[in-house]
Amino acid sequence: MNFEEQLQHLIDEALKEDVGDGDHSALSCIPADAKGKAVLKIKQDGILAGMAVANKIITYKEPGAVFTAFKKDGEEMKYGEKAFEVEASVHTILQCERLVLNCMQRMSGIATLTKQYVNKLEGYKTRLLDTRKTTPNFRLLEKEAVRIGGGVNHRFGLYDMIMLKDNHIDYCGSIEKAIERAADYVNQKKPGLKIEVETRSVDDVKRVVVAGKGKVFRIMLDNFNPEQILDALQYIGNDFETEASGGINMENIEAYAKTGVDFVSVGALIHQAKSLDLSLKASPDQ
Repeated sequence: MNFEEQLQHLIDEALKEDVGDGDHSALSCIPADAKGKAVLKIKQDGILAGMAVANKIITYKEPGAVFTAFKKDGEEMKYGEKAFEVEASVHTILQCERLVLNCMQRMSGIATLTKQYVNKLEGYKTRLLDTRKTTPNFRLLEKEAVRIGGGVNHRFGLYDMIMLKDNHIDYCGSIEKAIERAADYVNQKKPGLKIEVETRSVDDVKRVVVAGKGKVFRIMLDNFNPEQILDALQYIGNDFETEASGGINMENIEAYAKTGVDFVSVGALIHQAKSLDLSLKASPDQ
């Protein structure tokens, strides 16, 4: 499925989970034909994310709803600003309210943290990657938030790249065996699928350089400090992309960027992000 199809599936399942056999709070006191307006109010500074998703949620529920955007995904937002206004059935607004807020608050928190990391990399060639350390069934929007914040999406799942990590290598028996088997698999089953290999030492790096030329596209330097990365890069040269991973944070990311490594991956972009405060309120003229 493409992004739009995955998003529609996510919205459908999330609304089913929340609404169940009916929004009885609204059904009990709001006429079925009541129309209304609501405004998304920003209550915390940061990077706005989820505008397109909010539009999709509301118009999925009610195709005739009018969604008026005042800001765009990726823009800075300030306390007191309004992000959008929606005009629709009151029942639609009330049923979509929590899903819209949950998505946008979470996405804005991730985009804001991502932007802070990206700012640390300004002036360096190193780019910021996310990871698969995501919330089950919400990865689509967490990774979209990273993209909105200026980061680069790593593989989306187990299916779109081969990543030979420590456990794969240990179960297989050696780096060389793992690379050879993965390359054979790609040739026979999934032509074009890229292979990345995790290394745990400079010796591992040397072995991948020999065994992986023409087969491996990226070498991950896992839990290497900046000095060890500089050492490893001497052996890698320009034959492979390089990625530093493990223990990278806001305080040390610039030291990693100074080494010239192509990418740094930071799981904290998603699993350490804090949701930002937003609210969806009935418009005052109602």
